[in-house]
Amino acid sequence: MPLCVDLDGTLVRSDLLIESLFALLRRNPLYLFRMLWWLRGGKARFKAEIARRVAPDATLLPYDGPFLDYLRAQHRSGRRLVLVTASDRRHARMVADRLGLFEQVMASDGSVNLSGPRKARRLVDAFGEGGFDYAANAAVDLEIWRHARRALLVNPAPGVAERARRLATVERTFDRRPRGLAPWLRAMRPHQWAKNLLLFVPLLMAHRLTEPGLLLQVVIAFAAFSLCASSVYLLNDLFDLEADRRHPRKRRRPFAAGDLPIQGGMLLAPALLLAALLLSLLLPWRFTGVLAIYYLFTLAYSLRLKQSPLVDVIVLAGLYTLRIIAGAEAVALESSFWLLAFSMFMFFSLAQVKRYSELRDLDDDGREAVEAARGYRPVDLEGLAQSGVVSGYLSVLVLALYINSPRVEGLYHHPKLIWLLCPLMLYWIGRVWMLARRGEMHDDPLLFALTDRRSWAVAALILLFLWAAM
Repeated sequence: MPLCVDLDGTLVRSDLLIESLFALLRRNPLYLFRMLWWLRGGKARFKAEIARRVAPDATLLPYDGPFLDYLRAQHRSGRRLVLVTASDRRHARMVADRLGLFEQVMASDGSVNLSGPRKARRLVDAFGEGGFDYAANAAVDLEIWRHARRALLVNPAPGVAERARRLATVERTFDRRPRGLAPWLRAMRPHQWAKNLLLFVPLLMAHRLTEPGLLLQVVIAFAAFSLCASSVYLLNDLFDLEADRRHPRKRRRPFAAGDLPIQGGMLLAPALLLAALLLSLLLPWRFTGVLAIYYLFTLAYSLRLKQSPLVDVIVLAGLYTLRIIAGAEAVALESSFWLLAFSMFMFFSLAQVKRYSELRDLDDDGREAVEAARGYRPVDLEGLAQSGVVSGYLSVLVLALYINSPRVEGLYHHPKLIWLLCPLMLYWIGRVWMLARRGEMHDDPLLFALTDRRSWAVAALILLFLWAAM
Protein backbone atom coordinates (compact mmCIF):
# COMPACT_ATOMS: atom_id res chain seq x y z
CA MET A 1 0.00 0.00 0.00
CA PRO A 2 1.70 3.26 -1.10
CA LEU A 3 2.02 6.05 1.43
CA CYS A 4 1.39 9.49 -0.09
CA VAL A 5 2.91 12.36 1.86
CA ASP A 6 2.00 16.03 1.81
CA LEU A 7 4.87 18.53 1.96
CA ASP A 8 3.94 21.90 3.50
CA GLY A 9 2.97 21.65 7.15
CA THR A 10 3.47 17.89 7.14
CA LEU A 11 6.88 16.72 6.03
CA VAL A 12 8.16 20.26 6.53
CA ARG A 13 6.91 22.35 9.44
CA SER A 14 6.63 25.39 7.23
CA ASP A 15 5.24 26.57 3.89
CA LEU A 16 7.72 26.68 1.00
CA LEU A 17 5.64 29.05 -1.09
CA ILE A 18 5.40 31.69 1.62
CA GLU A 19 9.06 31.25 2.56
CA SER A 20 10.04 31.78 -1.07
CA LEU A 21 7.70 34.76 -1.35
CA PHE A 22 9.41 36.53 1.57
CA ALA A 23 12.85 35.60 0.24
CA LEU A 24 11.97 37.14 -3.12
CA LEU A 25 10.62 40.32 -1.53
CA ARG A 26 13.75 40.63 0.55
CA ARG A 27 15.82 40.40 -2.62
CA ASN A 28 13.75 43.17 -4.22
CA PRO A 29 10.53 44.58 -2.68
CA LEU A 30 9.41 45.69 -6.15
CA TYR A 31 8.67 42.04 -6.93
CA LEU A 32 5.40 42.66 -5.08
CA PHE A 33 3.96 44.31 -8.20
CA ARG A 34 5.05 41.43 -10.42
CA MET A 35 3.46 38.98 -8.00
CA LEU A 36 0.12 40.72 -8.42
CA TRP A 37 0.46 40.21 -12.18
CA TRP A 38 1.41 36.56 -11.78
CA LEU A 39 -1.71 35.96 -9.69
CA ARG A 40 -3.83 36.89 -12.70
CA GLY A 41 -2.64 33.66 -14.28
CA GLY A 42 -3.83 31.53 -11.36
CA LYS A 43 -2.20 29.96 -8.30
CA ALA A 44 -0.22 27.39 -10.29
CA ARG A 45 1.48 30.04 -12.40
CA PHE A 46 2.05 32.20 -9.32
CA LYS A 47 3.86 29.34 -7.59
CA ALA A 48 5.89 28.50 -10.68
CA GLU A 49 7.07 32.08 -11.22
CA ILE A 50 8.27 32.33 -7.63
CA ALA A 51 9.90 28.89 -7.70
CA ARG A 52 11.78 29.85 -10.89
CA ARG A 53 13.45 32.70 -9.04
CA VAL A 54 14.05 31.47 -5.50
CA ALA A 55 13.94 28.28 -3.46
CA PRO A 56 14.66 27.57 0.22
CA ASP A 57 17.75 25.54 1.05
CA ALA A 58 16.44 21.97 1.42
CA THR A 59 19.24 21.11 3.86
CA LEU A 60 18.00 23.74 6.33
CA LEU A 61 14.24 23.22 6.22
CA PRO A 62 12.51 22.38 9.55
CA TYR A 63 11.54 18.78 8.81
CA ASP A 64 9.26 17.09 11.32
CA GLY A 65 11.76 14.82 13.05
CA PRO A 66 9.54 11.97 14.37
CA PHE A 67 7.54 11.78 11.14
CA LEU A 68 10.69 11.81 9.03
CA ASP A 69 12.08 8.95 11.14
CA TYR A 70 8.85 7.04 10.50
CA LEU A 71 9.16 7.60 6.74
CA ARG A 72 12.74 6.37 6.76
CA ALA A 73 11.66 3.22 8.58
CA GLN A 74 8.88 2.66 6.04
CA HIS A 75 11.35 3.22 3.20
CA ARG A 76 13.78 0.68 4.64
CA SER A 77 10.94 -1.86 4.87
CA GLY A 78 10.38 -1.49 1.12
CA ARG A 79 7.18 0.55 1.20
CA ARG A 80 6.52 2.85 -1.74
CA LEU A 81 6.54 6.53 -0.71
CA VAL A 82 5.06 9.27 -2.90
CA LEU A 83 5.50 12.99 -2.30
CA VAL A 84 2.28 14.72 -3.37
CA THR A 85 1.98 18.44 -2.82
CA ALA A 86 0.43 21.68 -4.00
CA SER A 87 3.90 23.26 -3.96
CA ASP A 88 5.61 23.83 -7.27
CA ARG A 89 7.39 20.84 -8.76
CA ARG A 90 10.77 22.58 -8.50
CA HIS A 91 10.42 22.87 -4.74
CA ALA A 92 8.98 19.36 -4.41
CA ARG A 93 11.77 17.80 -6.46
CA MET A 94 14.36 19.70 -4.44
CA VAL A 95 13.06 18.18 -1.20
CA ALA A 96 12.68 14.70 -2.71
CA ASP A 97 16.26 14.75 -4.01
CA ARG A 98 17.50 15.92 -0.61
CA LEU A 99 15.81 13.10 1.32
CA GLY A 100 16.08 10.27 -1.18
CA LEU A 101 12.95 8.54 0.12
CA PHE A 102 10.32 9.08 -2.56
CA GLU A 103 9.84 6.96 -5.67
CA GLN A 104 7.49 9.48 -7.24
CA VAL A 105 6.70 13.20 -6.96
CA MET A 106 3.35 14.76 -7.79
CA ALA A 107 3.20 18.56 -7.59
CA SER A 108 1.81 21.73 -9.14
CA ASP A 109 3.31 22.28 -12.58
CA GLY A 110 2.57 25.87 -13.55
CA SER A 111 -0.79 25.08 -15.11
CA VAL A 112 -2.48 22.81 -12.54
CA ASN A 113 -2.55 23.68 -8.84
CA LEU A 114 -2.45 20.23 -7.24
CA SER A 115 -4.58 20.92 -4.18
CA GLY A 116 -7.83 19.67 -2.66
CA PRO A 117 -10.13 17.92 -5.20
CA ARG A 118 -7.47 18.00 -7.94
CA LYS A 119 -5.03 16.19 -5.70
CA ALA A 120 -7.71 13.68 -4.75
CA ARG A 121 -8.49 12.91 -8.40
CA ARG A 122 -4.81 12.53 -9.24
CA LEU A 123 -4.31 10.02 -6.43
CA VAL A 124 -7.46 8.05 -7.24
CA ASP A 125 -6.45 7.88 -10.91
CA ALA A 126 -2.99 6.64 -9.93
CA PHE A 127 -3.83 4.19 -7.13
CA GLY A 128 -7.60 3.65 -7.18
CA GLU A 129 -10.27 4.37 -4.60
CA GLY A 130 -8.92 3.43 -1.18
CA GLY A 131 -5.68 2.33 -2.77
CA PHE A 132 -3.34 4.57 -0.81
CA ASP A 133 -2.65 5.96 2.65
CA TYR A 134 -2.28 9.72 2.98
CA ALA A 135 -0.32 11.81 5.49
CA ALA A 136 -1.20 15.49 5.85
CA ASN A 137 -2.28 18.18 8.29
CA ALA A 138 -4.76 20.75 6.91
CA ALA A 139 -8.48 21.15 6.31
CA VAL A 140 -7.89 21.17 2.54
CA ASP A 141 -6.67 17.58 2.89
CA LEU A 142 -10.03 16.30 4.14
CA GLU A 143 -11.14 15.73 0.54
CA ILE A 144 -8.12 13.45 -0.04
CA TRP A 145 -8.67 11.47 3.17
CA ARG A 146 -12.21 10.76 1.95
CA HIS A 147 -10.68 8.59 -0.82
CA ALA A 148 -7.75 7.13 1.15
CA ARG A 149 -7.57 3.78 2.91
CA ARG A 150 -6.03 5.27 6.05
CA ALA A 151 -5.04 8.71 7.29
CA LEU A 152 -1.85 9.79 9.04
CA LEU A 153 -2.15 13.11 10.87
CA VAL A 154 0.99 15.21 11.22
CA ASN A 155 0.64 18.31 13.39
CA PRO A 156 -3.04 18.66 12.39
CA ALA A 157 -4.58 22.11 12.37
CA PRO A 158 -7.27 22.80 15.01
CA GLY A 159 -10.41 20.80 14.34
CA VAL A 160 -8.86 18.77 11.53
CA ALA A 161 -8.18 15.61 13.53
CA GLU A 162 -11.81 15.18 14.60
CA ARG A 163 -13.14 15.73 11.06
CA ALA A 164 -10.53 13.40 9.57
CA ARG A 165 -11.62 10.57 11.89
CA ARG A 166 -15.14 10.84 10.53
CA LEU A 167 -13.86 10.36 6.97
CA ALA A 168 -11.11 7.77 7.30
CA THR A 169 -9.37 5.37 9.65
CA VAL A 170 -6.60 7.30 11.37
CA GLU A 171 -3.57 5.03 11.61
CA ARG A 172 -1.16 7.33 13.43
CA THR A 173 -0.91 10.87 14.70
CA PHE A 174 2.33 12.83 14.95
CA ASP A 175 1.82 16.03 16.92
CA ARG A 176 4.70 17.91 18.50
CA ARG A 177 3.48 21.47 18.11
CA PRO A 178 4.22 23.77 21.07
CA ARG A 179 1.09 24.59 23.04
CA GLY A 180 -0.18 27.87 24.44
CA LEU A 181 1.03 31.42 23.91
CA ALA A 182 4.67 30.84 24.87
CA PRO A 183 6.04 30.50 21.30
CA TRP A 184 4.08 33.56 20.17
CA LEU A 185 5.50 35.59 23.03
CA ARG A 186 9.00 34.40 22.16
CA ALA A 187 8.46 35.49 18.55
CA MET A 188 7.40 38.95 19.77
CA ARG A 189 10.67 39.17 21.78
CA PRO A 190 9.33 40.99 24.86
CA HIS A 191 12.85 41.04 26.32
CA GLN A 192 13.70 43.56 23.59
CA TRP A 193 11.08 45.93 24.98
CA ALA A 194 13.60 46.88 27.66
CA LYS A 195 15.27 49.09 25.04
CA ASN A 196 12.13 51.22 24.99
CA LEU A 197 12.85 52.34 28.55
CA LEU A 198 14.88 55.00 26.75
CA LEU A 199 11.57 56.80 26.21
CA PHE A 200 11.61 57.71 29.91
CA VAL A 201 15.04 59.37 29.69
CA PRO A 202 13.87 62.86 28.54
CA LEU A 203 11.34 63.00 31.39
CA LEU A 204 14.00 61.85 33.85
CA MET A 205 16.59 64.37 32.68
CA ALA A 206 13.99 67.18 32.83
CA HIS A 207 13.32 66.24 36.52
CA ARG A 208 9.61 65.70 35.80
CA LEU A 209 9.37 61.95 36.27
CA THR A 210 7.15 62.38 39.34
CA GLU A 211 4.34 64.13 37.43
CA PRO A 212 1.59 61.44 37.06
CA GLY A 213 0.04 62.85 33.89
CA LEU A 214 3.32 63.01 32.01
CA LEU A 215 4.41 59.63 33.34
CA LEU A 216 1.18 58.03 32.03
CA GLN A 217 1.83 59.52 28.60
CA VAL A 218 5.30 57.97 28.48
CA VAL A 219 3.88 54.61 29.62
CA ILE A 220 1.46 54.74 26.67
CA ALA A 221 4.36 55.67 24.39
CA PHE A 222 6.36 52.72 25.77
CA ALA A 223 3.48 50.33 24.99
CA ALA A 224 3.10 51.73 21.46
CA PHE A 225 6.82 51.42 20.72
CA SER A 226 6.92 47.89 22.13
CA LEU A 227 4.03 46.69 19.95
CA CYS A 228 5.52 48.42 16.92
CA ALA A 229 8.91 46.82 17.58
CA SER A 230 7.35 43.36 17.94
CA SER A 231 5.56 43.84 14.62
CA VAL A 232 8.89 44.48 12.91
CA TYR A 233 10.57 41.59 14.75
CA LEU A 234 7.93 39.23 13.33
CA LEU A 235 8.47 40.53 9.80
CA ASN A 236 12.23 40.37 10.26
CA ASP A 237 11.99 36.70 11.25
CA LEU A 238 9.87 35.94 8.18
CA PHE A 239 12.33 37.67 5.86
CA ASP A 240 15.35 36.04 7.54
CA LEU A 241 14.22 32.42 7.79
CA GLU A 242 17.12 30.91 5.89
CA ALA A 243 19.77 33.17 7.44
CA ASP A 244 18.42 32.40 10.93
CA ARG A 245 18.60 28.65 10.24
CA ARG A 246 22.29 29.02 9.46
CA HIS A 247 22.93 30.85 12.73
CA PRO A 248 23.93 28.77 15.80
CA ARG A 249 21.40 30.51 18.09
CA LYS A 250 18.85 32.20 15.84
CA ARG A 251 17.89 28.86 14.28
CA ARG A 252 15.86 28.22 17.45
CA ARG A 253 13.54 31.16 16.76
CA PRO A 254 9.92 29.96 16.49
CA PHE A 255 9.41 30.59 12.76
CA ALA A 256 12.85 29.35 11.70
CA ALA A 257 12.38 26.18 13.77
CA GLY A 258 8.85 25.61 12.47
CA ASP A 259 7.28 25.98 15.91
CA LEU A 260 4.83 28.58 14.58
CA PRO A 261 2.94 28.77 11.30
CA ILE A 262 4.23 31.45 8.97
CA GLN A 263 0.65 32.42 8.11
CA GLY A 264 0.09 33.33 11.75
CA GLY A 265 3.07 35.66 11.70
CA MET A 266 1.72 37.32 8.57
CA LEU A 267 -1.50 38.13 10.43
CA LEU A 268 -0.02 39.07 13.80
CA ALA A 269 2.54 41.56 12.46
CA PRO A 270 0.02 44.03 10.97
CA ALA A 271 -2.31 43.54 13.96
CA LEU A 272 0.46 44.65 16.36
CA LEU A 273 1.30 47.62 14.14
CA LEU A 274 -2.35 48.71 14.07
CA ALA A 275 -2.55 48.46 17.88
CA ALA A 276 0.61 50.60 18.18
CA LEU A 277 -0.82 53.28 15.88
CA LEU A 278 -4.12 53.37 17.79
CA LEU A 279 -2.23 53.89 21.07
CA SER A 280 -0.14 56.65 19.51
CA LEU A 281 -3.32 58.60 18.72
CA LEU A 282 -3.68 59.20 22.49
CA LEU A 283 -0.46 61.26 22.39
CA PRO A 284 0.69 64.40 20.55
CA TRP A 285 0.74 63.97 16.78
CA ARG A 286 4.51 64.49 16.66
CA PHE A 287 4.94 61.25 18.60
CA THR A 288 2.93 59.38 15.96
CA GLY A 289 5.23 60.86 13.32
CA VAL A 290 8.35 59.66 15.16
CA LEU A 291 6.77 56.23 15.60
CA ALA A 292 6.10 56.04 11.86
CA ILE A 293 9.69 57.05 11.08
CA TYR A 294 10.95 54.41 13.52
CA TYR A 295 8.83 51.73 11.83
CA LEU A 296 9.93 52.67 8.31
CA PHE A 297 13.62 52.75 9.20
CA THR A 298 13.37 49.49 11.14
CA LEU A 299 11.64 47.83 8.20
CA ALA A 300 14.24 49.24 5.79
CA TYR A 301 16.94 47.91 8.12
CA SER A 302 15.39 44.42 8.06
CA LEU A 303 14.96 44.37 4.29
CA ARG A 304 18.14 45.99 3.07
CA LEU A 305 20.21 48.26 5.31
CA LYS A 306 21.48 45.56 7.66
CA GLN A 307 23.35 44.07 4.71
CA SER A 308 25.42 47.26 4.31
CA PRO A 309 28.52 47.36 6.55
CA LEU A 310 28.73 50.44 8.79
CA VAL A 311 25.40 51.71 7.48
CA ASP A 312 23.75 49.02 9.60
CA VAL A 313 25.35 50.17 12.86
CA ILE A 314 24.66 53.84 12.10
CA VAL A 315 20.99 52.98 11.55
CA LEU A 316 20.90 50.96 14.79
CA ALA A 317 22.37 53.91 16.70
CA GLY A 318 19.83 56.18 15.05
CA LEU A 319 16.96 53.91 16.06
CA TYR A 320 18.05 54.06 19.70
CA THR A 321 18.25 57.85 19.47
CA LEU A 322 14.78 57.95 17.90
CA ARG A 323 13.44 56.34 21.05
CA ILE A 324 14.74 59.27 23.10
CA ILE A 325 13.23 61.75 20.63
CA ALA A 326 9.92 59.89 20.84
CA GLY A 327 9.98 60.07 24.64
CA ALA A 328 10.39 63.83 24.43
CA GLU A 329 7.62 64.21 21.85
CA ALA A 330 5.23 62.08 23.91
CA VAL A 331 5.23 64.77 26.62
CA ALA A 332 5.91 67.77 24.35
CA LEU A 333 9.43 68.39 25.71
CA GLU A 334 12.22 69.88 23.65
CA SER A 335 14.89 67.31 22.74
CA SER A 336 18.23 68.22 24.31
CA PHE A 337 21.12 68.56 21.85
CA TRP A 338 23.50 67.22 24.50
CA LEU A 339 21.35 64.17 25.16
CA LEU A 340 20.98 63.36 21.45
CA ALA A 341 24.73 63.77 20.80
CA PHE A 342 25.56 61.57 23.80
CA SER A 343 23.11 58.88 22.71
CA MET A 344 24.30 58.82 19.10
CA PHE A 345 27.94 58.21 20.05
CA MET A 346 27.04 55.79 22.84
CA PHE A 347 24.67 53.67 20.79
CA PHE A 348 26.98 53.63 17.78
CA SER A 349 29.54 52.06 20.10
CA LEU A 350 27.04 49.51 21.43
CA ALA A 351 25.86 48.66 17.90
CA GLN A 352 29.50 47.97 17.02
CA VAL A 353 29.73 45.70 20.07
CA LYS A 354 26.72 43.74 18.83
CA ARG A 355 28.10 43.29 15.32
CA TYR A 356 31.62 42.53 16.62
CA SER A 357 30.29 39.83 18.97
CA GLU A 358 28.12 38.20 16.30
CA LEU A 359 31.03 37.99 13.90
CA ARG A 360 33.49 36.76 16.52
CA ASP A 361 31.24 34.06 17.96
CA LEU A 362 30.41 32.28 14.74
CA ASP A 363 32.02 29.04 13.73
CA ASP A 364 33.41 28.59 10.23
CA ASP A 365 30.15 27.57 8.53
CA GLY A 366 28.03 30.13 10.35
CA ARG A 367 30.59 32.83 9.73
CA GLU A 368 30.38 32.38 5.97
CA ALA A 369 26.57 32.62 6.11
CA VAL A 370 26.51 35.79 8.17
CA GLU A 371 29.22 37.39 6.08
CA ALA A 372 27.02 36.89 3.04
CA ALA A 373 24.08 38.54 4.82
CA ARG A 374 25.92 41.34 6.63
CA GLY A 375 28.88 42.10 4.40
CA TYR A 376 31.46 41.82 7.21
CA ARG A 377 34.59 39.66 7.17
CA PRO A 378 36.83 38.38 9.97
CA VAL A 379 39.46 40.95 8.97
CA ASP A 380 37.00 43.69 9.96
CA LEU A 381 36.96 42.68 13.62
CA GLU A 382 39.79 45.00 14.66
CA GLY A 383 38.30 47.93 12.78
CA LEU A 384 34.93 47.40 14.43
CA ALA A 385 36.57 47.31 17.84
CA GLN A 386 38.62 50.46 17.28
CA SER A 387 35.76 52.58 15.96
CA GLY A 388 33.41 51.26 18.63
CA VAL A 389 35.76 52.05 21.52
CA VAL A 390 36.48 55.53 20.17
CA SER A 391 32.77 56.28 19.74
CA GLY A 392 32.02 55.09 23.28
CA TYR A 393 34.67 57.37 24.75
CA LEU A 394 33.43 60.27 22.62
CA SER A 395 30.07 59.92 24.34
CA VAL A 396 31.84 60.43 27.67
CA LEU A 397 33.51 63.55 26.22
CA VAL A 398 30.06 64.89 25.27
CA LEU A 399 28.93 64.21 28.84
CA ALA A 400 31.91 66.14 30.20
CA LEU A 401 31.18 69.12 27.94
CA TYR A 402 27.52 69.00 28.99
CA ILE A 403 28.49 69.28 32.65
CA ASN A 404 30.18 72.63 31.91
CA SER A 405 27.20 74.01 29.97
CA PRO A 406 24.84 76.70 31.34
CA ARG A 407 21.93 74.23 31.07
CA VAL A 408 23.35 72.14 33.90
CA GLU A 409 23.53 75.07 36.28
CA GLY A 410 19.81 75.66 35.84
CA LEU A 411 18.92 72.04 36.59
CA TYR A 412 21.33 71.06 39.38
CA HIS A 413 22.38 72.73 42.62
CA HIS A 414 25.62 70.73 42.85
CA PRO A 415 26.66 70.14 39.21
CA LYS A 416 30.22 69.15 40.17
CA LEU A 417 28.88 65.84 41.48
CA ILE A 418 27.86 64.93 37.93
CA TRP A 419 31.57 64.68 37.07
CA LEU A 420 31.53 61.35 38.90
CA LEU A 421 29.45 59.98 36.04
CA CYS A 422 32.44 60.24 33.69
CA PRO A 423 34.66 57.60 35.37
CA LEU A 424 31.63 55.34 35.80
CA MET A 425 30.84 55.54 32.08
CA LEU A 426 34.49 55.04 31.13
CA TYR A 427 34.56 51.92 33.30
CA TRP A 428 31.32 50.49 31.87
CA ILE A 429 32.20 51.12 28.23
CA GLY A 430 35.71 49.74 28.70
CA ARG A 431 34.36 46.64 30.42
CA VAL A 432 31.78 45.97 27.70
CA TRP A 433 34.44 46.11 25.03
CA MET A 434 36.87 44.04 27.09
CA LEU A 435 34.25 41.29 27.43
CA ALA A 436 33.45 41.51 23.72
CA ARG A 437 37.10 41.11 22.72
CA ARG A 438 37.46 38.17 25.10
CA GLY A 439 34.52 36.49 23.39
CA GLU A 440 32.35 36.73 26.52
CA MET A 441 29.69 39.05 25.07
CA HIS A 442 27.09 36.81 23.42
CA ASP A 443 24.10 39.13 23.39
CA ASP A 444 22.94 42.62 22.62
CA PRO A 445 24.94 44.79 25.08
CA LEU A 446 21.81 46.53 26.38
CA LEU A 447 20.18 43.17 27.12
CA PHE A 448 23.46 42.04 28.65
CA ALA A 449 23.33 45.06 30.99
CA LEU A 450 19.91 43.97 32.29
CA THR A 451 21.38 40.71 33.64
CA ASP A 452 24.82 41.98 34.63
CA ARG A 453 25.31 42.87 38.31
CA ARG A 454 28.12 45.32 37.67
CA SER A 455 26.00 47.16 35.12
CA TRP A 456 23.22 47.43 37.67
CA ALA A 457 25.70 48.76 40.22
CA VAL A 458 26.96 51.38 37.76
CA ALA A 459 23.38 52.42 36.94
CA ALA A 460 22.52 52.71 40.65
CA LEU A 461 25.56 54.92 41.30
CA ILE A 462 24.70 57.13 38.32
CA LEU A 463 21.16 57.67 39.62
CA LEU A 464 22.51 58.29 43.12
CA PHE A 465 24.94 60.97 41.93
CA LEU A 466 22.27 62.62 39.77
CA TRP A 467 19.93 62.72 42.76
CA ALA A 468 22.65 64.14 45.02
CA ALA A 469 23.50 66.79 42.39
CA MET A 470 19.90 68.03 42.43
